Amino acid sequence: MAEPARRRDAVEEPPLPDPIAVERAYRFHKTRRRVRQQRKDERALARFRFFVVCLALLVLAAYLSLVVWRQIEHLFGL
Repeated sequence: MAEPARRRDAVEEPPLPDPIAVERAYRFHKTRRRVRQQRKDERALARFRFFVVCLALLVLAAYLSLVVWRQIEHLFGL
């Protein structure tokens, strides 16, 4: 059997949000976004530093290889 339709005044209105809770949630999520962006920036900077150090080590290894090769040529008269 069908139920009678609810009256308009019987329907409960949702409670108004607490302004302090809204502000707290806003600050919380803003901080999370800022921290996430900082992590992303730090990760990019770490990646850049890693490649710079790898490139410097590669250049140093190539330089040392040439120096050693020249010393070997000079020592053995090649």
